Amino acid sequence: MTTPSDAPTDNAMRRALRRARDGVALDATEAAVLLQARGEALTDLAASAARVRDAGLAAAGRPGVITYSRKVFIPLTRLCRDKCHYCTFVTVPGKLRRDGHGMYLSPDEVLDIARKGAAMGCKEALFTLGDRPEDRWPEAREWLDAHGYDDTLAYVRAMAVRVLEETGLLPHLNPGVLSWSELQRLKPVAPSMGMMLETTATRLWSEPGGPHHGSPDKEPAVRLRVLEDAGRSNVPFTTGVLIGIGETYEERADALFELRRVQRSYHGIQEVIVQNFRAKPDTAMRGMPDAELEELAATVAVARHILGPSARIQAPPNLVDAEYALLIGAGIDDWGGVSPLTPDHVNPERPWPHIEELAARTAAAGFELRERLTIYPEFLQRGEPWLDPRLLPHVRALADADTGLADESATVEGRPWQEPDEGFASYGRTDLHTAVDTEGRTGDRREDFDHVYGDWEALREAAAPGMVPERIDTDVRAALAQAADDPERLTDEQALALLHADGPALDALCRVADDLRRSVVGDDVTYIVTRNINFTNVCYTGCRFCAFAQRRTDADAYTLSLEQVADRAAQAWEVGAVEVCMQGGIHPDLPGTAYFDIARAVRERVPGMHVHAFSPMEVVNGATRTGMSVRDWLTAAKEAGLDSIPGTAAEILDDEVRWVLTKGKLPAADWIDVITTAHELGIRSSSTMMYGHVDQPRHWLGHFRTLAGIQQRTGGFTEFVTLPFIHTNAPVYLAGIARPGPTVRDNRAVTAMARLLLHPHITNIQTSWVKLGAEGAAEMLRSGANDLGGTLMEETISRMAGSGYGSYKSVRDLVAIAEAAGRPAKARTTLYGEVPQERQDTARASDGHLPALLPVLD
Repeated sequence: MTTPSDAPTDNAMRRALRRARDGVALDATEAAVLLQARGEALTDLAASAARVRDAGLAAAGRPGVITYSRKVFIPLTRLCRDKCHYCTFVTVPGKLRRDGHGMYLSPDEVLDIARKGAAMGCKEALFTLGDRPEDRWPEAREWLDAHGYDDTLAYVRAMAVRVLEETGLLPHLNPGVLSWSELQRLKPVAPSMGMMLETTATRLWSEPGGPHHGSPDKEPAVRLRVLEDAGRSNVPFTTGVLIGIGETYEERADALFELRRVQRSYHGIQEVIVQNFRAKPDTAMRGMPDAELEELAATVAVARHILGPSARIQAPPNLVDAEYALLIGAGIDDWGGVSPLTPDHVNPERPWPHIEELAARTAAAGFELRERLTIYPEFLQRGEPWLDPRLLPHVRALADADTGLADESATVEGRPWQEPDEGFASYGRTDLHTAVDTEGRTGDRREDFDHVYGDWEALREAAAPGMVPERIDTDVRAALAQAADDPERLTDEQALALLHADGPALDALCRVADDLRRSVVGDDVTYIVTRNINFTNVCYTGCRFCAFAQRRTDADAYTLSLEQVADRAAQAWEVGAVEVCMQGGIHPDLPGTAYFDIARAVRERVPGMHVHAFSPMEVVNGATRTGMSVRDWLTAAKEAGLDSIPGTAAEILDDEVRWVLTKGKLPAADWIDVITTAHELGIRSSSTMMYGHVDQPRHWLGHFRTLAGIQQRTGGFTEFVTLPFIHTNAPVYLAGIARPGPTVRDNRAVTAMARLLLHPHITNIQTSWVKLGAEGAAEMLRSGANDLGGTLMEETISRMAGSGYGSYKSVRDLVAIAEAAGRPAKARTTLYGEVPQERQDTARASDGHLPALLPVLD
């Protein structure tokens, strides 16, 4: 039932219909009016929606084609922690026991369904289950423990792999609400996933008696976050709306506009289901009337107008009472999954139509019915990063090479689910670490610049609120006095006033910070003889600030072999290095165990070298690719030779800023989880902040407070590193969204306030000569910093972004920077310990840099 709204006037309906016919973008008010179209008005609306659909099908290369997926339905568990008032799928443990069922389908039951489906030509295995049943039902927790699974999602992942390997069906996963890290965990085992948005009407969740009341996973904001995270993670995602559960027409329109917003931002929604409520016995909503089919048709038509020609819009054929022509005429282009074997477990009273009947009814409406795969052709044709390389052989075996639809003659059989065959092979521009200084990069942006990062206009709108500066009225003099007396007692208001300081106030702030530096760590300016090794720049994460990442086919792309990594580490040892810092892009072909191989290769070649490697993003990538927890993965990495990790990938630990800066990088909460877990395991890390882009001082303050809090709990940070944003080749700057990096004022204020706000928890504050140059670094040493970082020997990331300060510094260069600040220089280790005399002597003899920075050849 739809909550009544005031009926639209005839004039309002005529105006909205005319705008729809003319192809004018509808606003929310017009959409709500058109959702109420019936009779002749609906016929008019449907005709214009069908024209939009037909244009989209022609553009996709399949005019006149309506698709469906031949599937089996695998109800992995019918237990759920939610209590939706209309659901008959979910049950309770006692009923399962009485009916002779387990809490979950057993592996044999799962595979029996899948094998029978494969024998009947099915190509999709739809895994449907309740949300996190172990959180509500002890019986579910006991079953998982008894069978060796940490949680329901671990069982989902395991069964998806077995279905791929033993039957050849392609899993489509519907496990409910997922976090960003859980999406990474499941992406390697399923070509697509899904979760219905259903509605954005929060009152239906928050108010007693509402259909979603008592269901934590049905909060609209939570479900929208899942859709956004799926888009950020490049997961082809199915979603949709459920109509007639008590929402108003305005609320229904809002849900459709929210789907459009998400799609504009991330391009990850592969299909939108418009599903009509059907009342079911033995549910709290059994007395509510069903959503009428004309109401369903109007919603389909409005969805088509709002979402546009490229959207794939579906209506379940078993819920339309054989009114196939009505829904086709309203603008659908897909019938969804249809099973010749299993019932619709969510709507068990509504059997699937026979595929032959569906084809005939579709043909009667003037369209051809064609089978598709669970991943839509558009996403298969996009390729990386939308389909994990481990799934590519499975999908290609069932796809028509020309259309991307299903090859109906393909044999459905199991295939190994394994890492790509290429492994660690050297290719591409492996001399980039030197050529970036002599020849430069091939171009200032990637060829896919216009679409790989999302919709730039939508991003510009999202960025605007966060970039508005605040008015600060706090007394700067009082804040300076508090900072000099006891910086730990600075209030947020005082800290913000100091972060905005300029002129004489800024000079005074830097003096206070420098005095504190002197009292805490003395006058020594520390540095480390280290070599950066960026083992690959192939990456599809979509960070909008990064000019380093390349597609594998780009002219500047490269990957080093394990031998080349070890050779570079050995070269660094020969000139006095005590550390290698190793990071790389999130290469889709590198297995999660590759990081172990990299650490082990260096450890075996140079046993005395400290391995400082793998950002939290790489840690999460490794863990999800191997199916391990972050803790277990870090433990294995430590055993392989990892000593500490860089605290990069932090950027700004505020998701308001992060989701402008990056499309697919880990959220702030996941960064914090990786860092704290590493510290708990005795793996120390640096901490960082990249600033001067779409941020403001209030974001810096929050970042500092977060880092200080972590350090108070773990004590695992070795230093804090300031990372000024290099704008020159950064996509977010080229698109006209970000500022051109921080000002000198910003750099001085950030450095000084890092000293004050992190005191006494993080005592080492590092400045970046790579990003600021020698003079800029010397100025930061007078503003509270005490560390210059490393010699680097090679530096590609900042240079690709446009930094003009070179790729390495000799020991003498670093000593000269310290002297320019009026201070002595002192070598250190990664953990700020004393450097062995032999290492000091070797570094002094070579001046800490390689005699010739040449590519290492096989």
